[in-house]
Amino acid sequence: MAEKPQPVRVLYCAVCSLPAEYCEFGPDFEKCKPWLIENAPDIYPDLIKGVKEEADKVANQLKTTGISSGAGDGAATSAPKQEEVKRLPGGKVKKKAKQEVVIEKVIRNKRKCITTVKGLELFGVKLTDASKKLGKKFATGASVVKGPTEKEQIDVQGDIAYDVVEFITDTWPDVSESSIFFIEDGRKVPAA
Repeated sequence: MAEKPQPVRVLYCAVCSLPAEYCEFGPDFEKCKPWLIENAPDIYPDLIKGVKEEADKVANQLKTTGISSGAGDGAATSAPKQEEVKRLPGGKVKKKAKQEVVIEKVIRNKRKCITTVKGLELFGVKLTDASKKLGKKFATGASVVKGPTEKEQIDVQGDIAYDVVEFITDTWPDVSESSIFFIEDGRKVPAA
């Protein structure tokens, strides 16, 4: 009689939630490495070797500069934390987004128009809350939608482009009037 097949136990990464074998293809393998070294050392044995080599290299650098590692004397010196740089797939550095709100009026079906508000999330504003406030203030429909560049934006029914600037600066003090721009005739024009 043949043995009944048993289900395969899969170990999922606690950082990226992919199976541990696929972490290297996930969104940020560097963040997964410490978890993998601790919980799945047999899957990536090269990581453990690389970590040991890196630790030895750092210890040698500390010795050559005359700084102790702090293990024995209790006076541990920590290196200044570097800013984490986002990298794109080609190794290029991702630029930080400018903090600006862009308001654009889009005309549809002859006299109907929609006002789009982009960039509020860069100031720490929750877009769902902002769309509710805009809808209540201007007594119109407002919703959060994905724009053409896969970034979320707020679409408000009606032509409220010039009235919305004052509302935004009053409601969210972090957003200054100098950081709000209009798109007019394909050009970016400052609101102030």
